[in-house]
Amino acid sequence: MPDYALILASNSPRRRELLEQAGIKYVADPAHVDETALPGETPEDHVRRLALFKAETTAKRHASGLVLGADTVVVVDGEILGKPAGEADAVRMLGLISGREHEVITGVAIYDAATGRSAVSYASTAVRMRALSPDEVLEYVATGEPMDKAGAYGIQGRAAIFVEGITGCFFNVVGLPLALTDKMVREFLK
Repeated sequence: MPDYALILASNSPRRRELLEQAGIKYVADPAHVDETALPGETPEDHVRRLALFKAETTAKRHASGLVLGADTVVVVDGEILGKPAGEADAVRMLGLISGREHEVITGVAIYDAATGRSAVSYASTAVRMRALSPDEVLEYVATGEPMDKAGAYGIQGRAAIFVEGITGCFFNVVGLPLALTDKMVREFLK
């Protein structure tokens, strides 16, 4: 059982559930930041930058404590897929990942509010989706589930039936690579 507590710079219910599942104590203090990718930014650089920016933004509101920032994207054909802008965008994203493999990348940042010391890393997981019919895509989008998720799907929800397999950390696909997060915090506290 982890013997530390974090300030979570996120409003993600999935990240909160994962921390609770792992027995990690936390308080949520979401950072609301612009998540637009910068021109020429690689997906890995994008998630690391945003994870650190979220952690720094939240840390400014605290005199002390370890802040956890995270950002997750789906990448297919080099295109970063964040959260869909609307139903049509969700349909487009699901069409891009249907019947093929894509990558889920999550940046993780730990930031000490008292000292400004930080550590940043990322995890990557390959996900294979089965081919989806247009009706399946429309039915899934109509549930509303894809609307707040990178790549327009939640592996832990109804879209679980679309996933043929993964290579890498399952929890990364949900939104927070727990083993990496715990390792980073423990190394940070040494």
